[in-house]
Amino acid sequence: MNVFRGLKLVSNLEAQLKIILNIKNTNYKTNFKVKNIFSNLKNIFSLNKFQLKANLNSNININFIFNLIYNLVCSILVIFFVGACASSTERGDVGLDRKQFLVVSSAEIESKSAEAYEEVKAEAKKNNTLDTNQAQYQRVLNISKRLLPHVSIFRADAANWNWETHVIKSEELNAYCMPGGKIMFYSGIIDTLKMTDAEIAAVMGHEVAHALREHGRERMSEEMIKMGLLQFGVQTGMVKEQYAGALLALSTVFVSLPHGRNQESEADVIGLEIMARAGYNPQEAVTLWKKMLSAGGGNKPPEFMSTHPSEENRIKNIESYLSKVMPLYLKAKQ
Repeated sequence: MNVFRGLKLVSNLEAQLKIILNIKNTNYKTNFKVKNIFSNLKNIFSLNKFQLKANLNSNININFIFNLIYNLVCSILVIFFVGACASSTERGDVGLDRKQFLVVSSAEIESKSAEAYEEVKAEAKKNNTLDTNQAQYQRVLNISKRLLPHVSIFRADAANWNWETHVIKSEELNAYCMPGGKIMFYSGIIDTLKMTDAEIAAVMGHEVAHALREHGRERMSEEMIKMGLLQFGVQTGMVKEQYAGALLALSTVFVSLPHGRNQESEADVIGLEIMARAGYNPQEAVTLWKKMLSAGGGNKPPEFMSTHPSEENRIKNIESYLSKVMPLYLKAKQ
């Protein structure tokens, strides 16, 4: 590993951390801890327009220097992970309080999501598939109007989001809620499963919960750090380039996929509380997933290879929370 590569590595790492700090709305110039670390690292190397030279005693092993850099950066990232951990929602009656790693700007995510949502609507309008079944659209809209007043239980600021609800005519069994409160249902999931209002509420509550918990932002934050660490490992020689793909695949199976399943389970549980508070029977969330199990036909990968829990485990998890949310439903029905 030569001196030029070492200085380039230090400069690249500093630039990447500046970007991350800016994403976190942290001023790099005033972040003396990070700034001083890189000042010290740059003192190891000197650079002018015409040449590179190392300010090293000839007896010092260059690998020792790069191990020092690696350890320093890992320390920064540990500090960074701890500082960025927080929960985006309140516990609710279901008691969820998992800490999340959130470094990507929520404003940036919501802005891009709003743009994407407008593009989807524009394309659906062009194809004459947006809200074409007025009875179905009004049905879904009315359910959203019952659910959304209860999002403040988990996030007070969500009450002020610019919520929208639409239905696209499509055979897809799909629905989603983009960050910032952009709900979209596909007619296929309603028609194919012959969904009751409570089952629609279960799906909508689940998708709204993803937005409240900022699961998309969380995944983007984790992927950014994961890819940054892998790139750093390759650049420093700590990870051989031919093994990078295998390590990425392993991190997906053992880190990303289980975390994705945890997020899905969180959305199920938060959605369960929201629908119960709105006066929809949470027991119908169980019937919904039994229908989904039948509709799937058993053509899914095993759970450990999927970002979603199996329907069987999903049903068991929902049933375990019914005792907490049924009193909310009964109170809402009084």
